[in-house]
Amino acid sequence: MFERVKKAIAFRLGRISAEELNINACINQGMTVGRGCHGLGAATIDYAHCWLIEIGDNVTFAPQVYLLAHDASTKRHLDYTKIAKIVIEDGAFIGARALIMPGVTVGKNSIVAAGSVVTKSVPEGMVVAGNPARVLSTTEAYIQKHKEKMEQSDLYDETWTIGRRISPDMCRQMSDQLMNGSVGYVK
Repeated sequence: MFERVKKAIAFRLGRISAEELNINACINQGMTVGRGCHGLGAATIDYAHCWLIEIGDNVTFAPQVYLLAHDASTKRHLDYTKIAKIVIEDGAFIGARALIMPGVTVGKNSIVAAGSVVTKSVPEGMVVAGNPARVLSTTEAYIQKHKEKMEQSDLYDETWTIGRRISPDMCRQMSDQLMNGSVGYVK
């Protein structure tokens, strides 16, 4: 009880974010989160069934990912809601606005593309995309393709990011270099 009050006060004082409060509440209910995860605070987590969610080490979540361990489509007809575990294994990447449905395991080192609706498990080391998500390639082939593209692309180090206070001149330069559909890579 004291710990909950302490967190509520920290939230009101701005010392803890709403996202951290949400994640901590889910962990307190039994959700497991490994080490080195990034972006989970920007995800929408199924708090009502969060203890059915397991997240491995070094998982990255892009903004607005949904993790739903329940599917209420059966409720009206059966008076029961379908529930199942969600497992996101080590090293996975979940793209922006992807939806992970109940019963899904996203395999180790897999990539889920932005906007995907994942209704079936993703094997280890695969890239999936679409609605419903389908396998596009192996993660290894995807990374190799981008390594080759990087050789002909503009590369930008950390100084070209907001976190390192990119200058207005650098913003314009990057924008000019990436005209007409060009792709670059930032560290």
